[in-house]
Amino acid sequence: MIRSPLATTRPQLLLIQARSAPDMEQQEQQCFVERCRVGPNQFSLLNVARGDIPDPAVLRDIDAVLIGGAGKYSAANDYPWMDGLLALVEDAVDRGCPTFGSCWGHQIIARALGGRVVHDPDRAELGCRWVELTDGGRADPLFRCFSSRFQANMGHHDRVVALPPNAVELARNEQPNQAFRLNEAPVYGTQFHSELDAKRERERILAYREYYQQALPDDATVQSVIDDLAETTEVDSLLYDFLATYVAGPARPDGAATLLAPSTSVRRPPTGQRRAPSS
Repeated sequence: MIRSPLATTRPQLLLIQARSAPDMEQQEQQCFVERCRVGPNQFSLLNVARGDIPDPAVLRDIDAVLIGGAGKYSAANDYPWMDGLLALVEDAVDRGCPTFGSCWGHQIIARALGGRVVHDPDRAELGCRWVELTDGGRADPLFRCFSSRFQANMGHHDRVVALPPNAVELARNEQPNQAFRLNEAPVYGTQFHSELDAKRERERILAYREYYQQALPDDATVQSVIDDLAETTEVDSLLYDFLATYVAGPARPDGAATLLAPSTSVRRPPTGQRRAPSS
């Protein structure tokens, strides 16, 4: 049996969330556990919607940063915590910390690094959609194994209309910038939900139906979107491959690639900053 490199290195991951509903907060945590194929005790949590402070101190002893979605918070808006969050993302990137954003996280990374995000409900995407690789995607270490056209789960009102400087577009459909990475840096964003399979996407659609009233005006439309969900085979391994490649794999630019196994006790972050994950 081939042993997972993540089982050997046991990286410590920071999951940044903007979830005010406890059930969806925990659902998202479980989705990342499943897709990253690591234990829940390897996550530290920072939920800005619950008052956690996005202070650079939370990056201490963290091997990678993952940024999830946000049910009702727009990446194009400003909130009391937004400046701190954008600064934290910029700091993580400056440190060479592998960073991956899914949906809202994709938009937050783009905005933090100089891209542009707009709120555009008229072009919302919901359910399973087709996405195509760009030339950059076909040459990318993570995406080059994908089919040139693949399915991915969507759910967004905001979108990235301009990438940060020094970013390369990896995938697109009718909308550009469905995925990107920074050149020569372990930083990725996907507009599609890299943490969701069909089952988890179904849960998310039903939970956030009220926020997608324009796209889901009636029960028949909701059922049609759910019926069209498909298992997104290629996306299934993307988060795991990201960690295996950039955390358990080659050395990071700042020389911090050597990972130490965490202690058996759960790390206790400063009050109001990071919170221990739910199991």
